[in-house]
Amino acid sequence: MISLDLLKKKQSAVIDQFKIEKLPLKLIEMGCLPGNEITLLQRAPFKDPIYLKVDQSYLAIRRETAKNIFVRLKS
Repeated sequence: MISLDLLKKKQSAVIDQFKIEKLPLKLIEMGCLPGNEITLLQRAPFKDPIYLKVDQSYLAIRRETAKNIFVRLKS
């Protein structure tokens, strides 16, 4: 299990858990829930923010937020 900010470009994983008190409610509403597939699509210059695909949604989040989402790499 690793934090989301450590994924490489085009790498997919499944959300395992997150620190609920540090995660904005909007991310949970957009599908950042345990069991959902997540793919890192792109990193902005200086690696912040990161652009993700969560199931059928696309979103950008800060690396600081991504450090609070833990994922399992897909095999």
